[in-house]
Amino acid sequence: MRKPKRILLLTLRTFSGTGGIEKVSKVAGKAIYDICQETNSSFEVSSMYDHIREVDEKYFPAAIFTGYGIKKGEFIYDSVRRGIGKSMVILSHVNLLPVGYLIKLFSPKTQLVLFTHGIEVWKIFTGLQKMMVRKVDTFLAVSKHTAEVVLENNKLDKAKVQVLNNSLDPYLPEPQKGDKTPELLKKYGFTCDDTIMLTLTRLASKERYKGYDRVIQVLSEMQNDFPQLRYMVVGKYDHEEEQRLMAMIQQFGIQDKVVFTGYVPDDLLAEYFNLADLYIMPSEKEGFGIVFIEALFYGKNVIAGNKDGSVDALLNGGLGTLIDPSDEKGLREAITSLITQKPLPLPDRDLMMKHFSYPAYKEKWRAVLKAAMPD
Repeated sequence: MRKPKRILLLTLRTFSGTGGIEKVSKVAGKAIYDICQETNSSFEVSSMYDHIREVDEKYFPAAIFTGYGIKKGEFIYDSVRRGIGKSMVILSHVNLLPVGYLIKLFSPKTQLVLFTHGIEVWKIFTGLQKMMVRKVDTFLAVSKHTAEVVLENNKLDKAKVQVLNNSLDPYLPEPQKGDKTPELLKKYGFTCDDTIMLTLTRLASKERYKGYDRVIQVLSEMQNDFPQLRYMVVGKYDHEEEQRLMAMIQQFGIQDKVVFTGYVPDDLLAEYFNLADLYIMPSEKEGFGIVFIEALFYGKNVIAGNKDGSVDALLNGGLGTLIDPSDEKGLREAITSLITQKPLPLPDRDLMMKHFSYPAYKEKWRAVLKAAMPD
């Protein structure tokens, strides 16, 4: 990118949420900002739901960020006005398509880029959305699985779809060194002799595809052979899902084996990963699974499903164990294989960083921008 470009990133949330899409928005924003600084190009970020005070200047300066605090009409009007004439407008979510469509109507030469993450785009676009999606110049799929599903369901031009795997946050706290924190062990009723499996996810009654209930089922079947095996689930949960899982745990009689911690702030996650012996999430509908590469960053062996974007995060099994998420026997065998190895082998951190570090991600973005906006 030799000639200065003018780029606008539109997001739903960037800093006021903690989900995967918000993480992508922050790190993508930083990568694009850093590249634009090197090429004397301009870059702006607008968020529909964030407030301006929520910007974290580690990623990019507050001066280029506008937060509209849920003022949707103002966000739409300003985004269209500011998008007209830009070299590129990037949409962080498919729900921003109407804004991108309006920009393209008034500014046909503007390159329109749409992030495609996971289940929100694993569908057949119909009606107005089908018409609007035809205006997109580049689809950035976070995994090969998402790319394949979007292409198959909507018969898109294959040349318009690129895979851009997610990356680690460059400001992720460093792994802890040393033994498990005694205070945390005590807090959750664990001992130093326990083997702790960890899942980090939101537990939602309307999104039951992460596989934690299958882990609970398998745990109940393994207790006679592995009485020190424990399961810790970190993340927010709604009341309905909590009730369902507690009933399941009581039915199996493993109330002392499973812990739901609720929400844990990001700055404490390194300590929680240090508490775990392995990371497990046999999901069926993962767009990519940033948490898998975070677990690898923290030196944890990973068990994931082989039916979704998890395959990309584990490099087709090169960084962890992939199983059929519906196969409880396979899940049990994968857990047994890991916990019976003494000591547990460490995942290939160098390989993970080669593919998913921030510097690698930044260079991938450089290629995306150059291809979409050649000199």
